[in-house]
Amino acid sequence: MAPLKVRGVKRVIDFAVKVRVAPGGRGVQEQGVKHSMNPFCEIALEEAVRLREKGDAAEVIAVSVGTRQSQETLRTALAVGADRAVLVEVPEGGGAAPGPREVAAALRKVVERERPHVVLLGKQAIDDDCNQTGQILAALLGWPQATCISHLSLDPSAHSALLHREVDGGWERLRLRLPALLTADLRLNQPRYATLPNIMKAKKKPLELLPLAELLGTPPPPPRLRVLSLEEPPGRQGGQRVENVAALLERLAAAGRI
Repeated sequence: MAPLKVRGVKRVIDFAVKVRVAPGGRGVQEQGVKHSMNPFCEIALEEAVRLREKGDAAEVIAVSVGTRQSQETLRTALAVGADRAVLVEVPEGGGAAPGPREVAAALRKVVERERPHVVLLGKQAIDDDCNQTGQILAALLGWPQATCISHLSLDPSAHSALLHREVDGGWERLRLRLPALLTADLRLNQPRYATLPNIMKAKKKPLELLPLAELLGTPPPPPRLRVLSLEEPPGRQGGQRVENVAALLERLAAAGRI
């Protein structure tokens, strides 16, 4: 059995919250807003726990890169079944949040320290929808990668992973030699809920704090991505009723749609 590291625990605004643009138009309002674990990260974490329960992994390590508030999300990961957690702490109020490349660089240091055989991430986060961190991390590590997987089985004796990816018109089956990086799609599994006893046990599980600058060995570079502006979509206009097809075509032509 090999240790399995999971960075499936990004803290994002809860999917059920209606997001509002913050004053200034450079971000969204986060103060007083409910946050939770990124849904795709929940799927990656669930798969990691299942692999350990089947005996294909010796340990599940949940890792997150974020502010100290991300400890709450990591505790949720521990309650779901992770054995221990690592928070790469980013100072609050330090400017723009780390982008995919900066997060991947931090995760690379953690992977080099922990030396896992599998790194399993959510395919993307619902806040920025970048879908880049996994691919960049695989490139930095020089590992084989498979993205958006919907089925996974490990063969520790052969040091390989067999997986399925949903593609246009069917399924793609791949076998990767370990160590490898995988990103989870929506259909991989149905995440479990953390039970109250496990929530209480999670408070005693180890959670390590690593300052980002200490982990990198140098001050973190400024993010390469910069948000220029954010604006809410225009309000939806009311519908109009027409008498017949000719009137419909006339209205569409007047609006410049045809």
